[in-house]
Amino acid sequence: MNVWIAIALTVAGCYLVKLAGLLVPAGALERPLVQRLAALLPVALLAALTAQQTFSTGGDLVLDARAAGLAAAAVALVLRAPFLVVVGAAVAVTAGVRALGW
Repeated sequence: MNVWIAIALTVAGCYLVKLAGLLVPAGALERPLVQRLAALLPVALLAALTAQQTFSTGGDLVLDARAAGLAAAAVALVLRAPFLVVVGAAVAVTAGVRALGW
């Protein structure tokens, strides 16, 4: 029963957040600051998620093969490689470092 209560609360919360977004006046959304924040916020959230998933295990800060894969992806991005090459480089380097036992 607790699971269904949690699901119902989540559904209601998602609906209310969507409704709140629809109720924002158009004039507020046309401000330059709001538009700049709307463009940069997803990038910041994705960067934070990537850092959290790469450098933490449980509650501990770790530096392992995932960090090497992220560094390889960053180098590929600096070299303007296509997206699949960036992902492939990250996967290959992560697998290689893990194969070496680090």
